[in-house]
Amino acid sequence: MMASTWGRVVLLSALVWGTLALAQEAPAAGEHPAGEGGASEQKLSKDVQNPVANLISVPLQNNTDLGIGPFDRQRNTLNIQPVVPMPLTLDWNLITRVILPIVYQPDTAAELGGTFGLGDTSVTFFVAPKKPGKLIWGVGPALLLPTATDDVLGTGKWSAGPSVVLLVQPGPWTLGVLANNLWSVFGSGDRASVNQLLLQYFITYDLPEGWYVNSAPILTANWEAEAGQEWVVPFGGGGGKVFKVGGQALNGSVGAYYNAVRPDGGAKWQIRVQLAFLFPEGKKQQHE
Repeated sequence: MMASTWGRVVLLSALVWGTLALAQEAPAAGEHPAGEGGASEQKLSKDVQNPVANLISVPLQNNTDLGIGPFDRQRNTLNIQPVVPMPLTLDWNLITRVILPIVYQPDTAAELGGTFGLGDTSVTFFVAPKKPGKLIWGVGPALLLPTATDDVLGTGKWSAGPSVVLLVQPGPWTLGVLANNLWSVFGSGDRASVNQLLLQYFITYDLPEGWYVNSAPILTANWEAEAGQEWVVPFGGGGGKVFKVGGQALNGSVGAYYNAVRPDGGAKWQIRVQLAFLFPEGKKQQHE
């Protein structure tokens, strides 16, 4: 069991480092002229709200779920989420989004104790036009890989399904939706089948100097659950700022969401804190 766990750790570490290496070496997907000096904080603020922008980013997103079970336990999930756009053709980009979760799952039947380890890895590929119109969009497959180091941290199933993102950015606003539905394809025969929806709408209003306020709740539905226990529907919001430390562009944000609809024993609140490392195209081109 220990050898299997460490094997997964090594495999996933290679996946993350490989993605980061690709981010450094891949040719820029955009077409800004060389020597532009990097995007401004205001432009970066716009780009970070667009899931299919020509922007390499490595978000570290920490989600703390509060009020789980009869003992009001806490679950913590740190998502490592590299996003790498690459040119597919002269007119199209391929955006790869990976989510590697590191999870602490509490024992909901006791006041103490829980399980810590890796969860299932999500990989989404969006094909998107390089020069979209007013409606920005991307479509592609979403995959769920059974990389969890413990049964309570994952599904035990290889799953796949379609994913789509649609958004518009009029003036200081960004309004959009991202959705996918996954079905289990194969995996452990003694584990439950997977049929789950993820739906995230996002609303952002840009403020001066890289500041913004936003709401980006993640709605989920487990279609295999009992009637009345399928949905998690949060409401809330937060804000953040795009800034630089030295020459490194960063995006920091904080949000809080109340799960108005949730299954029995589900988390009541979620606190989301994120720090994303940004690699604008102009900065890459300065070194080419």
